Amino acid sequence: MNQGRLISFKFLRCLVIALLVFAVGGGSYLYFFFLAPVGSGPAGPDVPNEDFGHVWTEKKALLLGIGDSITAGYGSSPGFSYFDRLLSNPDGDSQDMSGKSLSSVLPDLNSRNISVSGSISIQHLERQIERLTTNSTDVLGIVVMTTGGNDLIHQYGRVPPKEGAMYGATFEQAEPWIANFEKRLDRMVQAIRDRFPGGCHIFLANIYDPTDGTGSTGSTGLPAWPDALKLLHAYNSIIENCARAHDFVHLVDIRTPFLGHGIHATKFWLPHYRRSDPHYWYYPNIEDPNDRGYDAIRRVFLLEMGKVFSNEQGAG
Repeated sequence: MNQGRLISFKFLRCLVIALLVFAVGGGSYLYFFFLAPVGSGPAGPDVPNEDFGHVWTEKKALLLGIGDSITAGYGSSPGFSYFDRLLSNPDGDSQDMSGKSLSSVLPDLNSRNISVSGSISIQHLERQIERLTTNSTDVLGIVVMTTGGNDLIHQYGRVPPKEGAMYGATFEQAEPWIANFEKRLDRMVQAIRDRFPGGCHIFLANIYDPTDGTGSTGSTGLPAWPDALKLLHAYNSIIENCARAHDFVHLVDIRTPFLGHGIHATKFWLPHYRRSDPHYWYYPNIEDPNDRGYDAIRRVFLLEMGKVFSNEQGAG
C-alpha cells in the first residue's frame, strides 16, 4: 500500500514538473517567436525643446505628404499618424512632445496629404507628383515622402517577382528594376522642386526593415527571401545618394531607430535587441507602423527639420 502511494506521488510529481516545463517552454517560445508586445509610452529619440522656442520662418508654408501607406498613416489611431503629429499634437500625445509640432514654429502653415496606401514608386511619380499644380512663388514647400518600400515587398511571394512587386527576386533579377528606381527617384524630386518656385525642402525617408537586420521572416508565414537585404540595401543606398546629390533633399533615417522593434524584437540574443524598449513598433500587417512606430517616425522627421531650418537661420 505504501509502495503504491509512493509510485503515485512520484508520477504526480513528474507530471507537475512536465507541465511546468511545458508551460515555461511553451510560453517562452510564444514570447520569442510569435507574440509581439507593443509596449507603451514615448517611442523614438528625444526632440530638444530649444528647436521649438522660436519661429522657423514667417513664409507661407505647405506641408505636403507624398508616397505610400506610411505617409498616409495606415494602421494609426485617428490623429496619431506621423503626418498628423507633425502638424499638431493630438490629445493623449506623449507629454515630452507637447508643443513640438510644425504649427508651433510655422505661423502660416497649410497642409495637404496625397499619399495612398499600397502605392509604389511608379505611382508616386505618375499619379501623385506629375499631377501636382505649381504653387505660387510666396509658398515654401515642406514635403515629406516615403517611397520604395512597396516596390520591394509586394506581392509577398504570391506571384512571380516583377518591377514594383519584387518579393522573392534574386539580386541579379532585380538589377534593372533597381536602376529604374534610381532614375525615377531623381525625376520625382526634380518634379517636386519644379512645383515650388518659391523653394522647397523634401524630407525623404529611407526604408525600414521589419526583420531587424536578419532577413528572416520568422513566424510570419511569408516565404523565405534570401536576397531581401541586398535589395533593401540597394534601395536605401539610392535614397541616401539622392539626398546627397540635391541640397533641397534631406534624408530622414527611419531604418536605424526601427531596428530591434520588428518581428524579432523580443530576441535578446540578436545584435539589434533594444533592452530599454524591446517592443514591436509595427502594425499587425508587418509593413506599417503602429502608434508607437508613428511616434518614432514623427520624431526623426522633426529632428531633421529642426537641423535644416536652424542652418537656414544661421546662414541668414
